[in-house]
Amino acid sequence: MKMHRNPIRKIWSEGGGVINGWLSIPSPFCAEIMASCGYDSVTIDTQHGAIGYDAMVGMLQALRASGVAPMVRAPWLEPGAIMKTLDAGAWGVICPMVNSRADAERLVSYVRYPPHGCRSFGPTRANFALGGDYAAVADEEVLCFAMIETAEAMNNLEEIVQTPGLDGVYVGPADLTLGLTGRRYRTGFDRDEPEMLEAIHRIRTTAHTAGIRMGLHNGSASYAAKALSWGCDLVTISNDVRLLAQAAQESVAEARRLIAPDHSPTEGAGVLQQTSQASY
Repeated sequence: MKMHRNPIRKIWSEGGGVINGWLSIPSPFCAEIMASCGYDSVTIDTQHGAIGYDAMVGMLQALRASGVAPMVRAPWLEPGAIMKTLDAGAWGVICPMVNSRADAERLVSYVRYPPHGCRSFGPTRANFALGGDYAAVADEEVLCFAMIETAEAMNNLEEIVQTPGLDGVYVGPADLTLGLTGRRYRTGFDRDEPEMLEAIHRIRTTAHTAGIRMGLHNGSASYAAKALSWGCDLVTISNDVRLLAQAAQESVAEARRLIAPDHSPTEGAGVLQQTSQASY
């Protein structure tokens, strides 16, 4: 069986932007539901999500039937975790806290087989999920994203994006805001502060100048659409936790309004705000 080709690369080759979903709940059924909702790709978050390796594999299996491109955010820049993620059948890896050219080079080496890297050979599930010729073409198809989310990474941005084998950078606005401004602003996504907008645009421009892609985590569809208009190549819209909390809260609020129009519920009102400020 020949390897399937990475759907994300296909979209980019046709000049399109990728709409990405995000999974933090350790549930194959939740992954299956999200995969049916029209995303181009869906990322399983093993850093901040409540997801271990066994749950991740089941979620990758659930995503397979949909044709959605599965990716995984690794828990850290650690070779064993990254290599097992790829062996399990992820089309790409997003790695947090890449702060220097040396970090980026290590990341690439964990994603690529020799002579381009030091990835150990053993694509146990990838051979079945992605094709029997996986080893021959994996270096060309699997995506390697470094997260830019600290002041140190911003200082080293030009060197990071020049790393051979790196396909793109991914921006986590919550951590980036903390890294660049401390606690002067609220945490969360959809930044509108001039200095944060300047930082996001600088990352995009610098990445594109180096010939690689840029992804951005967003809290709303409207901001994601705006990011695509700026030229971002991949946009994540919220995540399963926030979508569930928002839909549930809106449903309960609507029911209470219809039952008692003058009732103004306060219980649980902070839940959505808390989930919107989670670090990504």
